[in-house]
Amino acid sequence: MTGRVFVVGAGPAGAACLTVRAQAVLAVADVVFYDELIEPDLRQIAPAAEWISVGWRAGRAATDPAETGRLLVEHWRAGRSVVRLKAGDPLVFGRAVAELEVLHQAGCAFELVPGVSSALAAPLFAGIPITDTALSSHFCVLTGHDFETLPWQALARIDTLIILMGMRRLGAIAERLMDLGRPAAMPVAVIFWAGRPEQHTIVGTLETIADLAGSTADPAVIVVGPVVRYRERFGWSERRALSGYRILVTRAADQASSFSAQLSERGAAVVELPALVVTAPTSWQGLDRAIENLRNYRWLLLTSANGVNAFFDRLAHHYLDLRALADTRVAVVGPRTAQVARARGLMPDFMPGEFVADSLLADFPEPQKLAGEQVLFVRVESGGREAITAQFRQWGALVDEVAGYATGCPEQVDPAALAALKSGSIDYVTFASAKTVRHFARLLGGENLEDLLKTVRLASIGPQTSIACREVLGRVDLEAKVFTLDGLIHAIEADAGSAASGDG
Repeated sequence: MTGRVFVVGAGPAGAACLTVRAQAVLAVADVVFYDELIEPDLRQIAPAAEWISVGWRAGRAATDPAETGRLLVEHWRAGRSVVRLKAGDPLVFGRAVAELEVLHQAGCAFELVPGVSSALAAPLFAGIPITDTALSSHFCVLTGHDFETLPWQALARIDTLIILMGMRRLGAIAERLMDLGRPAAMPVAVIFWAGRPEQHTIVGTLETIADLAGSTADPAVIVVGPVVRYRERFGWSERRALSGYRILVTRAADQASSFSAQLSERGAAVVELPALVVTAPTSWQGLDRAIENLRNYRWLLLTSANGVNAFFDRLAHHYLDLRALADTRVAVVGPRTAQVARARGLMPDFMPGEFVADSLLADFPEPQKLAGEQVLFVRVESGGREAITAQFRQWGALVDEVAGYATGCPEQVDPAALAALKSGSIDYVTFASAKTVRHFARLLGGENLEDLLKTVRLASIGPQTSIACREVLGRVDLEAKVFTLDGLIHAIEADAGSAASGDG
């Protein structure tokens, strides 16, 4: 039994620019053959697949195309779902023909899945329209390879030129166009790493661009033409609040994606260093007993999204649902906790105006009526604050603290994150709990933290996390005014804006 082969365009900038069809094909792949410029986040779509590099970059061939084709056929004959993943669009300067010929000769059925070519995407990310009613009625896409054989006489008359793989010949390209009559003042843009957090654009003229761009092997798209002037007004990507900043996130691996995505949307390059693992508690006995007697509790306290999920998962384990809470009021701390509760179908009865435990205690409704009432507090197994339980007991409540989940420190630090810290490329490290601070320090116990973090800004979500930063790391540089992940993002944006304006 044979499998299937898909030749897929990955687009210019990771999963965010992948087509729906490409995502669907990648998600069921058994093996993925990929180019060097493929973004790492695409692996998350097919984590169980075998990933094999066969790519090339800047003329450095890793695998001969015929050999790559032979490998595709071999896995196809073994009955596997095979994806050949190429940056951009596979048939736009993607060197796919030689591989397709091998598939054809082997009688291998294949599907071509289009992708967004960097030739079209890069100008867009830089805010440069490649056609315009006033300035550009047509455009041409070419590469810098085979420089001497290109039809330069014709190319010099094209309104907009888009040149891929041309950085090594940038100076020669500019000289040739000027020799053929293009004005020395003709605008030119060089867009590096289009669509990625590292994106940056250099704008000059045919006369100046080679000196401005310098010599580099970084991927770039060159745009020549009057439309480049629009970038001054329409360039959006590099103007985002966190564009150019690299931020290290220390949340649990399975909880970092949403926070990381929000940072990326603001232009940041995100590096994840999970400093927390969330697991089941040592025993479910306490929560199981509480669920059996749920009707006796006047209040249920949930102070984290982990607590909400643990409670409802365990409720379902006992074949119960929201109806079990008919006689119980529910208090939550923080909008994220409330959001997760609402996703479970629960509308909380009380949420304090500020998103810390102290506010829960300060604003709790009618605490004088709690005397003798039973209160269920679903919390982390160890390491949480005792202030809530202590105050409720002082009010006369009969509090049952039960473990809904446990947290621990990962066994080892992520090598890529550690390398980023050591390289000095990290601008901010974010901490969303006191535990992540302590675990971060433990994971980096073999490093000189003072040296490692001397150029890094330490960002805390709130007061207790800031206390841990000062105790463990010796300082905290900024703290969210609103103690949520959104508040933490806003604090980083304000700090970055202050630094950019020279006020920091």
